[in-house]
Amino acid sequence: MKLFLGYLFGISMLSLVFGSIVIGQDKPLQVVEEVDLERYAGTWYEIARLPNRFQDRCTGDVTATYTLLDNDQIKVVNRCRTEDGEFIEAEGRARLADKDGSASKLKVRFAPRFLSWLPFVWGDYWIIDLDPGYRHAVVGDPARKYLWILAREPELDEQILEEILKRTSEQGYDISNVVRTKHRPG
Repeated sequence: MKLFLGYLFGISMLSLVFGSIVIGQDKPLQVVEEVDLERYAGTWYEIARLPNRFQDRCTGDVTATYTLLDNDQIKVVNRCRTEDGEFIEAEGRARLADKDGSASKLKVRFAPRFLSWLPFVWGDYWIIDLDPGYRHAVVGDPARKYLWILAREPELDEQILEEILKRTSEQGYDISNVVRTKHRPG
């Protein structure tokens, strides 16, 4: 739980301080045009990510499960395996970044519900690449500090992953430090 709460605070503070200012970038981060949240819901396997301090304890089997709720929010459950084989998870909430905007731009929080009125507890969750069949997706933030490549299966064809990394690099991400996620069979 501490792992993902650290993420929330870190990404929220960065979003608050830097907004969408991107050092070394001359164009804004592009998101996919439209996302059908019903199709997006379900379990996604992390295929790769940029290193971040809130996932330092995660050594593999990283998943994110999204469930649509009646209150126009999404339940988010992030789960990973630690070095000692234990699984840790954190539950959060996501919502549209702009109530009348596209589902491509979400805000997510892992802080307790009673803090949800504070803007800095909500971090950017932007869907910047999405397979038409909803088989893989890329999530990032406008500062290009955070990046996750997700898929519906624990493995992704290497050629598809390379194409995703190329498009991500064209969006201004430094992909030289991308960490590939290990998943145990079964």
